[in-house]
Amino acid sequence: MIFPLQYAVNTPISAIGALSKRVQSHQELVANNERLREQNRVLLSRTQKYAALLHENVRLRKLLESSTEFGETVVGADVLAIETSPSARQIVIDKGSRHGAYVGQPIVDAYGVLGQIIQTGPFTSTALLITDIEHAAPVQINRTGLRAISVGTNGIDELQLSFIPTNADVKVGDLVVTSGLGGRFPAGYPVGEVTAVEIDHGEPFARIVVTPSAEVSRAREVLLVWPEPKDEEIEQVSAMTSDPVQ
Repeated sequence: MIFPLQYAVNTPISAIGALSKRVQSHQELVANNERLREQNRVLLSRTQKYAALLHENVRLRKLLESSTEFGETVVGADVLAIETSPSARQIVIDKGSRHGAYVGQPIVDAYGVLGQIIQTGPFTSTALLITDIEHAAPVQINRTGLRAISVGTNGIDELQLSFIPTNADVKVGDLVVTSGLGGRFPAGYPVGEVTAVEIDHGEPFARIVVTPSAEVSRAREVLLVWPEPKDEEIEQVSAMTSDPVQ
């Protein structure tokens, strides 16, 4: 008779103990799950950071490779700010007059011409992007040598070529490069690729649309270019330095 009574007394206690263990196990599982989620978030964040660093390394490597290909003296700069509103397409870079930057200086990225400096401070400069409606540069069709002027448009990644006759030999896919005329942009720098040729026989000139080679709206690192002096400029300098002091 004692055993059934003891069993009846111990059963609720055992049930409470088992329930307590289950609650404790559930709490541990919840805590472990939360800890795993946090670890997963940390790992995901690190993975994204490593991916960003990898992409940055790729960009910097391309920029470094392009700096050796261009031939002119170049200095790298970081983009501090970018404005791509319809009224102004400009960037601010972390190089200024203290670094030798000057108004009118061409800037490029790893893929092509990006624009030119329009204002300098001691440590920063403002550059006008080639897609700004106020920007113009002398260019030529690489395939034929046909010369034109590239001008910005209202499109964030679009240029147009001015003064191209309707009968000119221009094709979609043609590479547009700087012509070197005017002395501001060295010759041969990629400007863009022709993506549309529109002919209106009632107009004297064709509408030639060009997509810039440079990553105009995504630039993060740029190169400031110091064009090589022309032969006549070198001769003038040599003559000045060789003249005896009077």
